[in-house]
Amino acid sequence: MERSWTINGRFLAQPVTGVQRYAFEILHALDELLVEPSALAGGLKIELLVPGEASVPSLKAISTRIVAPKYGQLWEQTALPTHVRGGLLSFCNTGPLSVRKQIVCIHDVNTRTYPQSYSLPFRLLYGSLIPILGRSVAAIATVSDYSAGELVRYRICRPGKIRVIPNGHEHAVRWKPRHSNKTLAVAGRNTIVVIGSAIPHKNVSLIIGMAESLASVGLRIAVVGMSDARVFKAAGRQVSNSNVTWLGRLSDEELAALLQDCLCLAFPSFVEGFGLPPLEAMTIGCPVVVSDRASLPEICAGAALYASPENAEAWFDRFMRVRNMPGVRETMIELGRARASHFEWKTSAARYLEVMAALDGLSLPPYEAVAGS
Repeated sequence: MERSWTINGRFLAQPVTGVQRYAFEILHALDELLVEPSALAGGLKIELLVPGEASVPSLKAISTRIVAPKYGQLWEQTALPTHVRGGLLSFCNTGPLSVRKQIVCIHDVNTRTYPQSYSLPFRLLYGSLIPILGRSVAAIATVSDYSAGELVRYRICRPGKIRVIPNGHEHAVRWKPRHSNKTLAVAGRNTIVVIGSAIPHKNVSLIIGMAESLASVGLRIAVVGMSDARVFKAAGRQVSNSNVTWLGRLSDEELAALLQDCLCLAFPSFVEGFGLPPLEAMTIGCPVVVSDRASLPEICAGAALYASPENAEAWFDRFMRVRNMPGVRETMIELGRARASHFEWKTSAARYLEVMAALDGLSLPPYEAVAGS
């Protein structure tokens, strides 16, 4: 039986954040699975459709077609659906409303749980589009049990429609650490790395507000990342302190080198659908101190130190524990790598194959049984 599915390639024309990283890695993991003989991939043909301005990836088994000339939401809602063959995979929160046989990955409902982080146009778009997709498409994927619960709580879709398909860690294994002048200048065991931006739910201001107390014990802060003004509202102006460095966007190689050569990663978010940076840090061998909210305890489990995103004293205590107790730091690195290995892109891609097979009316064994046969 020949089956046809299409992948919504709009993400290939977007700046890379955690959502686009998810789509890119699932795409390539699916491509690898199609090369391997298996019941889940039997008779399956997948085509990737991309807008004209997108960067076209090199794939082995998935064919690619450029659909132009529109772009953005207009491309997704009008041009894309006219070229869909069979079912559709949309990995980045949105998809065409007219395609019912569709699996949409909704990563979070942060526009509802923390609206102050987002512009009004963006909130209005997601506030109308996401619930319609949740009701109309065949299946909804999301990246954590926490996000699944939020989708139900906000009545985006019913529980039976949701499949949790998390991020993986292997992409960070492939990173080749390489310092640039700017990362080398701030690297060291006295540096706390913060990945985020000045948008409210990332809560970077909590760590920045600790700058003086951290400086008093010889610690400094390196902030990685930047926000998109079209989507995010800044929580305030960037603070200038002698021990705070704003690095902006880094390459994967620069980030890997910085995470290897620092005290720890601080990730104080109020809400996260998954929280990919802590997983990447654990993969690389960097201890992580994270917020005790949302999905972060679910993802990091016993491999991280936790603190309330509202309690600066608790964060200071955790930083001192990592710095002053070498045994704690080494144990965290070991536990972190072990925890990260539980999240695999190939396994997540296989979960999509299972849902696709079910929507095609096939009765197949789960991926673990197929892989072990």
